[in-house]
Amino acid sequence: MLDLLFDRGLVFGLLGGLGLFLFGMRTLSEGLQKISGQRLRIILTALTANRFVGALVGLLVTAAIQSSGATTVMAVGFVNAGLMSLVQAIGVILGANVGTTLTAQLLAFNLGGLALPAIGVGALLKLFSKNRKWSYYGEIILGFGLLFFGFGLMKQAFDPVKQSETFRHFFTLVGDNHLLGVAVGALVTVLVQSSTATIGLTIALASSGLLSFEGSVALILGENIGTTITANLAAVGANLNAKRTALCHLLVNVTGVTYMLLLFPFFTRLVAAMTPGDADFIVRTVDQARFFAADIGDKPHIARHVANAHSLFNLINTLLFLPLVHPLARLATMLLPGTDRETAYMVKYIDRRVLNTPPIALGQARSETRRMGRLTHGMLADTIAYIGDQDDTRIDNLERCERLIDHLQREITDFLVALSQKSVSQQTSAQIASLLNVVNDLERIGDHCFNLVHLNQRRSAENIVFSPTAVQELNDIAERTRSFLSVVLEHFDQNDTRLLADALRNEEEIDRLEAVLRQNHISRLNTGECAVLPGLLFIEMIQNFEKIADHTFKIARSLYRDE
Repeated sequence: MLDLLFDRGLVFGLLGGLGLFLFGMRTLSEGLQKISGQRLRIILTALTANRFVGALVGLLVTAAIQSSGATTVMAVGFVNAGLMSLVQAIGVILGANVGTTLTAQLLAFNLGGLALPAIGVGALLKLFSKNRKWSYYGEIILGFGLLFFGFGLMKQAFDPVKQSETFRHFFTLVGDNHLLGVAVGALVTVLVQSSTATIGLTIALASSGLLSFEGSVALILGENIGTTITANLAAVGANLNAKRTALCHLLVNVTGVTYMLLLFPFFTRLVAAMTPGDADFIVRTVDQARFFAADIGDKPHIARHVANAHSLFNLINTLLFLPLVHPLARLATMLLPGTDRETAYMVKYIDRRVLNTPPIALGQARSETRRMGRLTHGMLADTIAYIGDQDDTRIDNLERCERLIDHLQREITDFLVALSQKSVSQQTSAQIASLLNVVNDLERIGDHCFNLVHLNQRRSAENIVFSPTAVQELNDIAERTRSFLSVVLEHFDQNDTRLLADALRNEEEIDRLEAVLRQNHISRLNTGECAVLPGLLFIEMIQNFEKIADHTFKIARSLYRDE
């Protein structure tokens, strides 16, 4: 047995096959995300408190991106950001458990002969197509090809051990001892951090004749426990509700595996009854091998049985727990009691756990930028109010706002830069660049607001008095600027050329107003109506409002280009 364990053909074949399999899954998932990115965001925004809609969303998203781990991490991230309730997240996770079974169903088809042509066609489309959409299709086809080619290599790697009685005895133990099979499946899934890889290994072992149908089902059940580690790792450092979401995922799958072990004989017979062929039939003659397009010693029917067992288990478990999402949420709250303590400078929407799903990460960045815009507009309104009433009690709040806006700029920028380093489409890359510009312009507006605060503090400290005309003019440009920023931020998600034209007109009008007010000030200086020191302060203040208008127009331009 040790000789076989250290056999280079087995080790290299298994590692190489597994590596290609995982790389193929990642390539496939990234290609699907690039194609369905906008649709994915629309599906997620359609989520309601209805548990059945949540499950459907989880199923569709997982089918779209071919990664249940990504979907569960998204759910944890959304709960952490306050975008999704615990009950909604449980529904999404239940749906993801069903959606992930699609991969096993694909692997059960004998598509190994199409692997190399798919790699060739996919690589040509990805590398040489000038059409961006066809390039993404090429990435998907390439991913499929690598997936099945890696699966074929893993299956071939087990050929040397088919005749080993020691290996056969070990896998017989796994088949006879269902608890051992569950433990092995869970452990392997935790180690490779991919339930899909465990399913691929299980089907490869079973198809090679090394693993019985019952042993395969035990491994599959273990995989459903092991896959929950992804969500629980994602919840480390998250808020309490996110931890409860990950705990619910664990409770659902562990409970499902527990009752399925109790009903194991009935479950395997049900799968056998609904699936054609004998799961443990072994190809023993050359004629049979030729007929089934398989090798001697292979089990030609077992792959479909394993895939159906995986799908049926998750479907039954989902249907069982869907009516119980509220009690499950209460149980998780009892097991993890307490309330969250939010810090003043915490981001609310962005979560690095979803960076591997660019469409979702981009949506989170937009939400956080929208929040930053609301804070900036509030700071501008409070600054104008402070200029009007000179109430020094406003200063502490304005200082906190300025620090928070600076903090959000750093956090959002770091998040967007990290996202840009992922495999993203050209459209997503352009949207990232636009959001970076918006964030920087919002931060600069915050700086100009604080400049106005300092100027007004100086005005108060030095007992500088503006003439009634100057006060009215200052109020005019201040209100025009605030209204301009308000309109731009209200249309944050709208792609309308008229909005950009309106923004340009507003910016030009404020520029002209600043020039007129400057000229009026010079006239007052000439007539002696205004003193020099108040006049200089007045000019600095209207210049800051004009700069705020400039940055507001840049935001409108970036948002329009974002689409």
